[in-house]
Amino acid sequence: MKGLFCRAGERDAEHKFVIQDTTLPDVLGTHQVRVQVKACGLNPLDFKLLSDMGIQRDLIPVGREVAGVVLQVGPKVSFFQPEDEVVGILPLDSPCSGLCDIIDIDEHYLVQKPEKLSSVCVAGALRDGLCAYTALHTHARMAAGHTLLVMDGASSFGLMCIQLACYHGVKVLTTSHSPQTHTFLEKLRPSVGVQDPLVARVISMANGSLDLLPVVLEETGGLGVDIVIDSGVRLQEEDESEEIKLLPHKHDIISVLGVGGHWVTCNQELQLDPPDCRLLHLKSACLSFLNPEVWTASSAQQGRYLHILKDIVEKMSAGILRNTCHWRHFVILGPPKQLLTDFKMYCTVHTSRPQPEEAVPRYEATVAMETVQHQQKKKAVVQL
Repeated sequence: MKGLFCRAGERDAEHKFVIQDTTLPDVLGTHQVRVQVKACGLNPLDFKLLSDMGIQRDLIPVGREVAGVVLQVGPKVSFFQPEDEVVGILPLDSPCSGLCDIIDIDEHYLVQKPEKLSSVCVAGALRDGLCAYTALHTHARMAAGHTLLVMDGASSFGLMCIQLACYHGVKVLTTSHSPQTHTFLEKLRPSVGVQDPLVARVISMANGSLDLLPVVLEETGGLGVDIVIDSGVRLQEEDESEEIKLLPHKHDIISVLGVGGHWVTCNQELQLDPPDCRLLHLKSACLSFLNPEVWTASSAQQGRYLHILKDIVEKMSAGILRNTCHWRHFVILGPPKQLLTDFKMYCTVHTSRPQPEEAVPRYEATVAMETVQHQQKKKAVVQL
């Protein structure tokens, strides 16, 4: 049986993704489930996080978001039976690669997959859904009537945040980085319920963040937003690449927050100067760091984690949550027919015509993973 692994390079050496043979133990653990994998999502490896967690191996398993069918259960497994369809995320220290035909995983990392939800769809969207839930529910304590600003709403994570917030009665503002993504975000409609736009206002960041503060204050009556979720921030004003310049400066984020607001950041290396902290203090606002790996790294809230996974797959099955990736790549992982139809119509209008990508076969997994690792916003899913 073969799986995809990463051979970590020393210091600045480039990491290599390789196919390696692997074997499973003859006897299952007491709470383990043996699963035949049908689809596996690929996301970039965070080598610094693995090092901080003390996980140091010559070969690091690749592919952790999996969907499949239960083949066998351990003697004390109570949640599943053979032939159950399941989905879950392998823990950081798992010895198995999600691209193996068959894997062993603890039952407490899995939930039942609804029958009408495709394995490819859920494997590609599960991580973004978990990030959105963690940011909005766990950190920001989202509630109906709040106002949310999602930076880079056309990203797969941003779209999940927008849809989840709208479902709970939150007014959503978002930003775009190009005319194409701006039009795409303005035309977003829910697949169920009232067909009003998902986004109340799309703010263009093509020329930097000059319009961010005045537009947000205009939309909120001068009060600022209750929640901000970023996709990265600028720490300096000068000597930055064109891509970095599209990100908001940290002072811009703090400025748009209202009194008692909550900023959820994806920037692991965020540094705040004393004036920034003073402004947060004056607004009685708070800052949280988004780390989706905390759920599998600690078992302190295992029940809550499983409840989140179950809610994600149920909302995806009902069409409430739909997953698309950034328009440049547009790996569309099993969206409803209406979204696909709208997207094709959108492509016929614009000269830049991104095409939907299908799930890649396993023999292309190495190339796909190298692309994902070098392009952090790129998404891929492998169908086995």
